[in-house]
Amino acid sequence: MAKTDPLDGKLVVLLGGSGMLGSHVAQELLARGARLRIASRHPERGFRLKPLAKLGQIQFVRCDVAKPASIFPLMNGADAAVYLAGTFDGDLDAVHAHGAGNAAQAAAQAGAGAFVHISAIGADGESDVRYARTKADGEKAVRAAFPKATILRPSILFGEDDHFINMFAGLIAALPVMPVFAPTAKIQPLHVDDAARAIVEALVDPTKHGSKTYEIAGPEAYDMAKLNRMIASSQGRERMFMELPDAVSGAIAALTGWLPGAPLSTDQWKLLKAGNVPSGQLPGLQALGIAPRPLELFLDRWMLRYRKHGRFGTSTNAA
Repeated sequence: MAKTDPLDGKLVVLLGGSGMLGSHVAQELLARGARLRIASRHPERGFRLKPLAKLGQIQFVRCDVAKPASIFPLMNGADAAVYLAGTFDGDLDAVHAHGAGNAAQAAAQAGAGAFVHISAIGADGESDVRYARTKADGEKAVRAAFPKATILRPSILFGEDDHFINMFAGLIAALPVMPVFAPTAKIQPLHVDDAARAIVEALVDPTKHGSKTYEIAGPEAYDMAKLNRMIASSQGRERMFMELPDAVSGAIAALTGWLPGAPLSTDQWKLLKAGNVPSGQLPGLQALGIAPRPLELFLDRWMLRYRKHGRFGTSTNAA
């Protein structure tokens, strides 16, 4: 007799579930038979998941995590919840801190058995960067409301539809001379599906993983200069890279970061300069039973669309 998946039939609420990570978490949960309630300010962005669900397996709800009144009704009947909401713009306290705390409180009041909170590597209550500081405040709020919650601090996520690798890929494809911000800064990017699997593992066994904080990252760290060259190589492009001193790149971020479509805001530049690698003081993916996959495994295939002639181009000597 086949063993029943522990998530089969369970109702999981994904707050901020229509974004990149939320969509990948949803796919993992749907495959395991869970029922989903996807809550987002723009739930229609998650409609692409409908064909993956059985009749009645997925529900979309409009929700603003900055408004407590829209959070508490979401948790009715919930067996578990995941808080995925995050932003670099607007009221970060409302989204990262108060929203996370209210979601954890609502889940606790509803009797949910598991709560997973997505924070970030570099979360620091003493940081002068709002993003890092409010992420740390959110962790404290979640712990106070749902002591057995699992907190995951992921590194920068990469995937075919990400906004990080693709941002640099687009710039490299367009610019003959590519400026490199924080060229010596180390990042350890994590495949979005590995992050999704970590979330699901935490939901499956809250007795083992509850009350713990994990730093989850990919298997290899790269400095920004090397990452840019890897992307160019995968596009088959020869580019000149201009490694900018911190004073110059910081000034550019300050002067242009507020513009729509700007590569980096001042806070994002500060986070990049500080690096994005695990501290080594907390358990990682291995403790969740996951072997992370390296960026190199996917990069050549993903960069096909940025080559001069797309999939019909060569992997070298593109203009």
